[in-house]
Amino acid sequence: MNRLIKSLSLARGSGTSMISLVRKPNDQIAEANRLLVKEYGTAANIKSHVNRLSVLSAITSAQQCLKHYPRTPKNGLVVYCGTILTDEGKERRLSIHFEPFKAVNTTLYMCDNKFHVEALRELLENDSSFGFIIIDGNGCLFGRVTGNTREIISQFAVDLPKKHGRGGQSAARFGRIRMEKRQHYVRKVTEQAVAAFISSSTNMVTETGIVVAGSAEFKHELQKSDLLDPRIRAKIIDTVDVSYGGVNGFDQAISLSQAALSNVKFVQESKLIGKFFDELALDTGKYAYGVQSTLKALDMRVIETLIVWENLDVNRVLLRGLDDTEVERFLTPAEEADRSNYLDKETGTELEVLERMPMLEWLADVYKEKGAQLELVTDCSTLGSQFVKGFGGIGALLRYKMDMAQLDENDENDMYYDDDEEIEEDDNDEDGYFF
Repeated sequence: MNRLIKSLSLARGSGTSMISLVRKPNDQIAEANRLLVKEYGTAANIKSHVNRLSVLSAITSAQQCLKHYPRTPKNGLVVYCGTILTDEGKERRLSIHFEPFKAVNTTLYMCDNKFHVEALRELLENDSSFGFIIIDGNGCLFGRVTGNTREIISQFAVDLPKKHGRGGQSAARFGRIRMEKRQHYVRKVTEQAVAAFISSSTNMVTETGIVVAGSAEFKHELQKSDLLDPRIRAKIIDTVDVSYGGVNGFDQAISLSQAALSNVKFVQESKLIGKFFDELALDTGKYAYGVQSTLKALDMRVIETLIVWENLDVNRVLLRGLDDTEVERFLTPAEEADRSNYLDKETGTELEVLERMPMLEWLADVYKEKGAQLELVTDCSTLGSQFVKGFGGIGALLRYKMDMAQLDENDENDMYYDDDEEIEEDDNDEDGYFF
């Protein structure tokens, strides 16, 4: 998505022949079609013959794209159509339509000499998801905020007895019943919190952070309760007092917790890189840094957390030799300019380039297969800047101790035996396995 946004933002056309169409999830396809029909009639009056044909062609392409969707998808619809200018100065028609990975909150139609990608860029900038628990004496609400999208996950009401009864029972019995009902209420809230914020497939909290809000003492009782799942307690980043419960309290809690929500990514990033530096300072051997060492650990499936700078400027280049063998190399722009990196190290013959792609995109495709967790960091913090400048912007936390220096010095076969030594067969092994 980041690469698509970059390419669309750089595209330029001649005249106002580039259409950007964005529809929210609840918008009707029929309304978009009526809008395009109206714009087609307006564009027919453009005086410039070349520009008129380009605009009409783009509108027709957009109408053809809408025919693929009987209704607006769950997360909305994005359409980009038009005639763009290539680097050689030639014109090329472009037509892109897709459902974004996250719901859009913007309805947009623009006919310009560029594509408008602000709605897509906003989705990437606000990728963190935060959970909210709004609890008081009347009920509880569970919500989620992702960027500028607010979602109510579930809510329920409760009828708790007040502090004073109306007679017919002793004060001690009334107080015992009241406390039992409050405890039962807190228990139900903790159970609903697990259902709302913990994924059944991964058994992990799906939110970046959780905010607990309320107008009574229940928010403090909830956090002190032993019934609250430890995974959820570890994700609580703020506790705020609100004047209302329910939806109104949800809106007020969002407003009061803006500072905590904006700093949580910064704090998490500093904590992660700080852990990497701690492993390095203690020389535990449970770390790797640099392109070659990190990739070797990734191939061995020993990486627990892969830490990569979000602007890592390294490309994965796939080469092919004379015997059709493929060679994979990871090169910086300076190394790509050196033609010696495209030569076979043994014969000196030039290798054919089969594929070139950013290393970060390649890692995003393969990290799950290697059993690792990928974390993208920035250089905005002091620790982040030190990580980028001192370690090349790529490193890893390992599951167990590894001697990465020895792995860099030796080939994979040398890790187990010497090629010059004779490998003997165990006489007691009937299947003839080698040791």
